[in-house]
Amino acid sequence: MPAPVEEYLSWIAVERGRSENTVAAYRRDLVAYVEFVHGRGAALGDVSEAMVQDYLAYLRAAGRAPSSIARALVSVRSLHRFLVDEGYAGSDPAGEVAAGRVPQGLPKALSEEEVDRLLGAVVGEDAVARRDRAILEVLYGTGLRISELVGLSITDVALDDGLLRAFGKGSKERVVPVGRMAHDALTAWLSTSGRAALAPERWARRGDAEAVFLNARGGRLSRQGAWGIVRRYGDRVGLGSRLTPHVLRHSCATHMLDRGADIRAVQELLGHASISTTQVYTKVSTERLRRVYEDAHPRAKGFRGR
Repeated sequence: MPAPVEEYLSWIAVERGRSENTVAAYRRDLVAYVEFVHGRGAALGDVSEAMVQDYLAYLRAAGRAPSSIARALVSVRSLHRFLVDEGYAGSDPAGEVAAGRVPQGLPKALSEEEVDRLLGAVVGEDAVARRDRAILEVLYGTGLRISELVGLSITDVALDDGLLRAFGKGSKERVVPVGRMAHDALTAWLSTSGRAALAPERWARRGDAEAVFLNARGGRLSRQGAWGIVRRYGDRVGLGSRLTPHVLRHSCATHMLDRGADIRAVQELLGHASISTTQVYTKVSTERLRRVYEDAHPRAKGFRGR
């Protein structure tokens, strides 16, 4: 990678406070972009708007999804603004380039019956079973993101009040209610027969000692570790690749709206900055209502609407 690109990646990490995962995603996008530019015999300072447009066309021809292309353009535009600001280039060739509209897909929520089968797949009362049951119940019961779940510390849990404190994107804090099933599962996990049984005699890091969820070695459970737990139980009940931690978040929101929850309450629960982000779940509920109606009403069969 050219030195200015490495400088840019350091800048977004240090000055802009981007997470390690975000910086890694930018790096992947920019490695591909730099290879394309160099393949055209050009340097980054020589890139024209037409070349940026050619790069987007190249990504489309390679079968990249619109959302992936849009994300790649964000990386490219941000890089070129940096190069101009730092004096590496005289003009910004990507400033006026648009990726085009990204179609918004519908989240693939599980049915309530599928969720029941998943949550019932955890058997036993040993420490690992208690942990896994608590993870699944909390993900579905609160709609937490996987990063928010593994980031929970003991001081973030107020079981007497039935509340969790979660830190979402941008370290934005919100308070989330905990339902009965998630509350019971967390209580069992945080007992002497649960978390205490996995706790080591000596903590490797202070952050591990404060963690709600631990791995088998007594360290804070990672996102990858929690993802693997969700996938393992999904495989047990035949959900396979349909199930991810984010699908449980989708399902939490969809089922609440199906049962009449106010959309702004769901927005607050999920920690969405904009109501428009939450509104995608209303489309899911409308589609489900349409399917039920068409299957059940004798004069609706065969009509799919516009």
